[in-house]
Amino acid sequence: MSMDELLKDLQGQRTMEEDPSHISLSSLFHESFMRQHSNHNSFEAFLEKGNFQAETHEDINKINDELLNRHVVRETDFASWSAMLDTATKEYSNK
Repeated sequence: MSMDELLKDLQGQRTMEEDPSHISLSSLFHESFMRQHSNHNSFEAFLEKGNFQAETHEDINKINDELLNRHVVRETDFASWSAMLDTATKEYSNK
């Protein structure tokens, strides 16, 4: 690997670390996070319970905010989707 390739790779890594939208939903909302903050073992099960389908941050952004917030309040210990996302992002960053 050349130095230019290594530099590009490292820059890509930094971009992912700085921007939570580049982190996969399954990495952000991993099994232990979901078990700690909800009655679900996975983020997929959490979404399925709300009849939501999402694999990316863009998919999540397309979900009606009010519906997603109500689901979060019912199924987790968070008061809103933004609170859940913020906590997951902070925990991910601390790893």
